[in-house]
Amino acid sequence: MAKVAFLGLGVMGFPMAGHLVKAGHEVTVYNRTGKKSDDWVAKHKGRKAATPAEAAKGAEIVCCCVGNDDDLRSVVYGDSGAFAGMAKGTIFVDHTTASANVARELDGEAKKRGFGFLDAPVSGGQAGAENGQLTIMVGGEAATFGKAEPVIKVYAKAVTHMGAAGAGQLTKMVNQICIAGLVQGLSEALNFAKRAGLDTDKVLATISKGAAQSWQMENRWKTMAEGKFEFGFAVDWMRKDLGICLAEAKNNKARLPTTALIDQFYANVQARGGGRWDTSSLIHLLMKD
Repeated sequence: MAKVAFLGLGVMGFPMAGHLVKAGHEVTVYNRTGKKSDDWVAKHKGRKAATPAEAAKGAEIVCCCVGNDDDLRSVVYGDSGAFAGMAKGTIFVDHTTASANVARELDGEAKKRGFGFLDAPVSGGQAGAENGQLTIMVGGEAATFGKAEPVIKVYAKAVTHMGAAGAGQLTKMVNQICIAGLVQGLSEALNFAKRAGLDTDKVLATISKGAAQSWQMENRWKTMAEGKFEFGFAVDWMRKDLGICLAEAKNNKARLPTTALIDQFYANVQARGGGRWDTSSLIHLLMKD
Protein backbone atom coordinates (compact mmCIF):
# COMPACT_ATOMS: atom_id res chain seq x y z
CA MET A 1 0.00 0.00 0.00
CA ALA A 2 1.19 3.51 -0.79
CA LYS A 3 0.72 7.07 0.37
CA VAL A 4 -0.94 8.80 -2.58
CA ALA A 5 -1.98 12.38 -3.27
CA PHE A 6 -4.69 13.07 -5.83
CA LEU A 7 -5.06 16.55 -7.33
CA GLY A 8 -8.30 17.39 -9.14
CA LEU A 9 -11.68 15.98 -8.18
CA GLY A 10 -13.77 16.47 -11.29
CA VAL A 11 -16.04 13.86 -12.84
CA MET A 12 -12.98 11.68 -13.46
CA GLY A 13 -10.71 12.41 -10.51
CA PHE A 14 -13.38 12.10 -7.82
CA PRO A 15 -14.09 8.39 -8.45
CA MET A 16 -10.49 7.58 -9.38
CA ALA A 17 -9.27 8.82 -6.01
CA GLY A 18 -12.07 6.88 -4.35
CA HIS A 19 -10.86 3.63 -5.91
CA LEU A 20 -7.45 4.20 -4.35
CA VAL A 21 -9.00 4.33 -0.88
CA LYS A 22 -11.03 1.19 -1.56
CA ALA A 23 -7.81 -0.56 -2.56
CA GLY A 24 -6.26 0.29 0.79
CA HIS A 25 -4.01 3.20 -0.14
CA GLU A 26 -3.64 6.21 2.15
CA VAL A 27 -5.02 9.10 0.08
CA THR A 28 -4.88 12.88 0.48
CA VAL A 29 -6.81 14.99 -2.02
CA TYR A 30 -6.68 18.56 -3.25
CA ASN A 31 -9.23 20.41 -5.36
CA ARG A 32 -9.30 24.06 -6.35
CA THR A 33 -12.92 24.25 -5.18
CA GLY A 34 -12.77 23.20 -1.54
CA LYS A 35 -16.32 21.85 -1.38
CA LYS A 36 -15.37 19.05 -3.76
CA SER A 37 -12.66 17.99 -1.32
CA ASP A 38 -15.14 18.11 1.55
CA ASP A 39 -17.63 15.99 -0.40
CA TRP A 40 -14.92 13.48 -1.31
CA VAL A 41 -13.70 13.15 2.29
CA ALA A 42 -17.29 12.71 3.49
CA LYS A 43 -17.75 9.86 1.04
CA HIS A 44 -14.37 8.14 1.10
CA LYS A 45 -12.89 9.01 4.54
CA GLY A 46 -9.52 10.10 3.19
CA ARG A 47 -7.78 13.38 3.94
CA LYS A 48 -7.86 16.77 2.22
CA ALA A 49 -5.17 19.41 1.83
CA ALA A 50 -5.32 23.16 1.34
CA THR A 51 -2.67 23.27 -1.40
CA PRO A 52 -1.12 20.86 -3.92
CA ALA A 53 2.20 21.13 -2.03
CA GLU A 54 0.53 20.11 1.23
CA ALA A 55 -1.20 17.18 -0.46
CA ALA A 56 2.08 16.03 -2.04
CA LYS A 57 4.12 16.24 1.15
CA GLY A 58 4.94 12.72 2.31
CA ALA A 59 3.26 11.09 -0.71
CA GLU A 60 5.08 8.39 -2.64
CA ILE A 61 2.93 8.97 -5.72
CA VAL A 62 1.10 12.17 -6.69
CA CYS A 63 -1.70 11.75 -9.22
CA CYS A 64 -3.29 14.64 -11.06
CA CYS A 65 -6.36 15.03 -13.27
CA VAL A 66 -7.19 18.61 -14.22
CA GLY A 67 -8.42 20.45 -17.31
CA ASN A 68 -5.58 21.55 -19.57
CA ASP A 69 -1.93 22.65 -19.81
CA ASP A 70 -2.49 25.86 -17.87
CA ASP A 71 -4.42 24.09 -15.10
CA LEU A 72 -1.66 21.52 -14.88
CA ARG A 73 1.07 24.12 -14.54
CA SER A 74 -0.96 25.94 -11.89
CA VAL A 75 -1.06 22.90 -9.60
CA VAL A 76 2.55 21.88 -10.25
CA TYR A 77 4.64 25.04 -10.06
CA GLY A 78 5.17 27.67 -7.38
CA ASP A 79 5.65 27.53 -3.63
CA SER A 80 2.20 25.96 -3.18
CA GLY A 81 2.53 23.66 -6.19
CA ALA A 82 2.87 19.90 -6.01
CA PHE A 83 6.52 19.84 -7.11
CA ALA A 84 7.41 22.00 -4.10
CA GLY A 85 6.04 19.35 -1.76
CA MET A 86 7.47 16.25 -3.44
CA ALA A 87 10.57 14.46 -2.18
CA LYS A 88 13.31 12.86 -4.26
CA GLY A 89 12.43 9.39 -5.47
CA THR A 90 8.69 10.03 -5.62
CA ILE A 91 6.54 9.93 -8.78
CA PHE A 92 4.11 12.39 -10.36
CA VAL A 93 1.44 10.72 -12.51
CA ASP A 94 -0.51 13.11 -14.72
CA HIS A 95 -3.90 11.87 -15.94
CA THR A 96 -4.80 15.20 -17.56
CA THR A 97 -5.36 15.16 -21.32
CA ALA A 98 -2.78 17.79 -22.20
CA SER A 99 -0.15 18.49 -24.84
CA ALA A 100 2.90 16.34 -25.39
CA ASN A 101 4.98 19.50 -25.00
CA VAL A 102 3.86 20.13 -21.42
CA ALA A 103 4.47 16.45 -20.61
CA ARG A 104 8.06 16.74 -21.80
CA GLU A 105 8.46 20.04 -19.96
CA LEU A 106 7.28 18.59 -16.65
CA ASP A 107 9.33 15.44 -17.16
CA GLY A 108 12.45 17.58 -17.54
CA GLU A 109 11.61 19.62 -14.45
CA ALA A 110 10.92 16.48 -12.42
CA LYS A 111 14.30 15.03 -13.40
CA LYS A 112 16.02 18.21 -12.18
CA ARG A 113 14.30 17.81 -8.82
CA GLY A 114 15.09 14.11 -8.49
CA PHE A 115 11.69 12.48 -8.93
CA GLY A 116 9.82 10.70 -11.70
CA PHE A 117 7.11 11.89 -14.07
CA LEU A 118 4.56 9.97 -16.13
CA ASP A 119 2.04 11.40 -18.58
CA ALA A 120 -0.89 9.02 -18.29
CA PRO A 121 -4.07 10.32 -19.97
CA VAL A 122 -7.15 8.15 -19.67
CA SER A 123 -9.97 6.96 -21.92
CA GLY A 124 -13.31 5.52 -20.86
CA GLY A 125 -15.24 8.56 -19.69
CA GLN A 126 -17.07 9.12 -16.44
CA ALA A 127 -18.52 5.60 -16.46
CA GLY A 128 -15.05 4.11 -16.86
CA ALA A 129 -13.75 6.17 -13.96
CA GLU A 130 -16.66 5.24 -11.70
CA ASN A 131 -16.35 1.54 -12.53
CA GLY A 132 -12.56 1.42 -12.38
CA GLN A 133 -12.43 0.39 -16.04
CA LEU A 134 -10.32 3.09 -17.65
CA THR A 135 -7.81 2.56 -20.43
CA ILE A 136 -4.59 4.39 -19.59
CA MET A 137 -1.74 5.15 -21.98
CA VAL A 138 1.53 6.12 -20.31
CA GLY A 139 4.65 7.99 -21.32
CA GLY A 140 7.84 8.18 -19.27
CA GLU A 141 10.77 6.06 -18.18
CA ALA A 142 10.10 2.31 -18.01
CA ALA A 143 11.48 1.99 -14.47
CA THR A 144 9.23 4.80 -13.23
CA PHE A 145 6.24 3.19 -14.93
CA GLY A 146 7.01 -0.14 -13.28
CA LYS A 147 6.92 1.44 -9.83
CA ALA A 148 3.66 3.33 -10.40
CA GLU A 149 1.78 0.70 -12.41
CA PRO A 150 0.29 -1.21 -9.42
CA VAL A 151 -1.29 2.01 -8.14
CA ILE A 152 -2.55 3.12 -11.55
CA LYS A 153 -4.12 -0.29 -12.17
CA VAL A 154 -6.53 0.27 -9.28
CA TYR A 155 -8.88 2.29 -11.53
CA ALA A 156 -8.02 0.77 -14.90
CA LYS A 157 -8.82 -2.24 -17.03
CA ALA A 158 -5.74 -1.64 -19.20
CA VAL A 159 -2.51 0.25 -18.50
CA THR A 160 0.12 0.35 -21.24
CA HIS A 161 3.57 1.94 -21.34
CA MET A 162 3.78 3.67 -24.73
CA GLY A 163 7.31 5.08 -24.65
CA ALA A 164 9.19 8.18 -23.52
CA ALA A 165 7.62 11.27 -21.94
CA GLY A 166 4.86 12.62 -24.17
CA ALA A 167 4.04 9.24 -25.72
CA GLY A 168 1.00 8.85 -23.49
CA GLN A 169 -0.41 12.19 -24.62
CA LEU A 170 0.32 11.43 -28.27
CA THR A 171 -1.53 8.12 -27.93
CA LYS A 172 -4.51 9.92 -26.39
CA MET A 173 -4.53 12.22 -29.42
CA VAL A 174 -4.80 9.16 -31.67
CA ASN A 175 -7.70 8.00 -29.50
CA GLN A 176 -9.58 11.31 -29.85
CA ILE A 177 -9.01 11.45 -33.61
CA CYS A 178 -10.58 7.98 -33.90
CA ILE A 179 -13.53 8.87 -31.68
CA ALA A 180 -14.32 12.06 -33.61
CA GLY A 181 -14.59 10.12 -36.86
CA LEU A 182 -16.64 7.35 -35.27
CA VAL A 183 -19.19 9.72 -33.74
CA GLN A 184 -19.63 11.66 -36.99
CA GLY A 185 -20.04 8.43 -38.98
CA LEU A 186 -22.59 7.08 -36.51
CA SER A 187 -24.48 10.40 -36.56
CA GLU A 188 -24.73 10.36 -40.33
CA ALA A 189 -25.71 6.69 -40.42
CA LEU A 190 -28.50 7.09 -37.85
CA ASN A 191 -29.86 10.17 -39.58
CA PHE A 192 -29.79 8.35 -42.93
CA ALA A 193 -31.59 5.31 -41.52
CA LYS A 194 -34.35 7.41 -39.96
CA ARG A 195 -34.90 9.47 -43.12
CA ALA A 196 -34.98 6.28 -45.19
CA GLY A 197 -37.86 5.03 -43.04
CA LEU A 198 -35.96 2.09 -41.62
CA ASP A 199 -36.52 0.54 -38.18
CA THR A 200 -33.40 1.88 -36.46
CA ASP A 201 -33.61 -0.76 -33.70
CA LYS A 202 -33.40 -3.54 -36.28
CA VAL A 203 -30.78 -1.76 -38.33
CA LEU A 204 -28.44 -1.18 -35.39
CA ALA A 205 -29.06 -4.64 -33.92
CA THR A 206 -27.98 -6.07 -37.26
CA ILE A 207 -24.98 -3.95 -38.19
CA SER A 208 -23.59 -3.92 -34.64
CA LYS A 209 -22.84 -7.62 -35.13
CA GLY A 210 -20.62 -6.89 -38.12
CA ALA A 211 -17.71 -4.71 -39.18
CA ALA A 212 -19.48 -1.45 -38.28
CA GLN A 213 -19.56 -2.32 -34.57
CA SER A 214 -18.01 0.15 -32.12
CA TRP A 215 -18.28 1.21 -28.49
CA GLN A 216 -20.03 4.38 -29.64
CA MET A 217 -22.62 2.35 -31.51
CA GLU A 218 -23.25 -0.04 -28.64
CA ASN A 219 -23.50 2.64 -25.97
CA ARG A 220 -24.79 5.80 -27.64
CA TRP A 221 -26.98 5.09 -30.64
CA LYS A 222 -30.29 4.95 -28.75
CA THR A 223 -29.72 8.20 -26.87
CA MET A 224 -28.49 9.85 -30.07
CA ALA A 225 -31.64 8.80 -31.92
CA GLU A 226 -33.73 10.21 -29.06
CA GLY A 227 -31.83 13.51 -29.03
CA LYS A 228 -30.51 12.99 -25.50
CA PHE A 229 -26.98 14.23 -24.86
CA GLU A 230 -26.50 14.17 -21.09
CA PHE A 231 -24.00 11.33 -21.05
CA GLY A 232 -20.23 11.27 -20.88
CA PHE A 233 -17.59 13.59 -22.28
CA ALA A 234 -18.62 17.21 -22.95
CA VAL A 235 -18.24 18.99 -26.29
CA ASP A 236 -16.21 21.79 -24.67
CA TRP A 237 -13.61 19.27 -23.54
CA MET A 238 -13.62 17.45 -26.87
CA ARG A 239 -12.86 20.70 -28.67
CA LYS A 240 -9.97 21.27 -26.26
CA ASP A 241 -8.63 17.81 -27.06
CA LEU A 242 -9.07 18.18 -30.83
CA GLY A 243 -7.29 21.52 -30.63
CA ILE A 244 -4.33 19.71 -29.07
CA CYS A 245 -4.44 17.12 -31.87
CA LEU A 246 -4.52 19.77 -34.60
CA ALA A 247 -1.68 21.74 -33.01
CA GLU A 248 0.48 18.62 -32.77
CA ALA A 249 -0.32 17.75 -36.39
CA LYS A 250 1.19 21.08 -37.46
CA ASN A 251 4.40 20.02 -35.76
CA ASN A 252 4.63 16.51 -37.16
CA LYS A 253 3.12 17.35 -40.58
CA ALA A 254 0.28 14.85 -40.22
CA ARG A 255 -2.79 15.69 -42.28
CA LEU A 256 -6.06 15.67 -40.31
CA PRO A 257 -8.70 16.94 -42.74
CA THR A 258 -11.60 14.97 -41.22
CA THR A 259 -10.60 15.88 -37.67
CA ALA A 260 -10.43 19.57 -38.57
CA LEU A 261 -13.88 19.39 -40.17
CA ILE A 262 -15.44 17.62 -37.19
CA ASP A 263 -13.84 20.13 -34.84
CA GLN A 264 -15.81 22.81 -36.71
CA PHE A 265 -18.97 20.72 -36.42
CA TYR A 266 -18.43 20.70 -32.66
CA ALA A 267 -17.99 24.48 -32.81
CA ASN A 268 -21.46 24.60 -34.39
CA VAL A 269 -22.82 22.49 -31.53
CA GLN A 270 -21.31 24.97 -29.08
CA ALA A 271 -22.99 27.81 -30.98
CA ARG A 272 -26.32 26.05 -30.41
CA GLY A 273 -25.69 26.11 -26.67
CA GLY A 274 -24.43 22.52 -26.55
CA GLY A 275 -21.01 23.04 -25.00
CA ARG A 276 -21.93 20.82 -22.06
CA TRP A 277 -23.73 18.22 -24.18
CA ASP A 278 -21.81 15.00 -24.66
CA THR A 279 -19.85 14.32 -27.83
CA SER A 280 -22.63 12.26 -29.42
CA SER A 281 -24.50 15.54 -29.96
CA LEU A 282 -22.98 15.83 -33.43
CA ILE A 283 -26.21 14.26 -34.65
CA HIS A 284 -28.07 17.38 -33.50
CA LEU A 285 -26.67 19.20 -36.53
CA LEU A 286 -28.36 16.66 -38.82
CA MET A 287 -31.72 16.26 -37.12
CA LYS A 288 -33.47 19.23 -38.76
CA ASP A 289 -33.81 20.13 -42.42
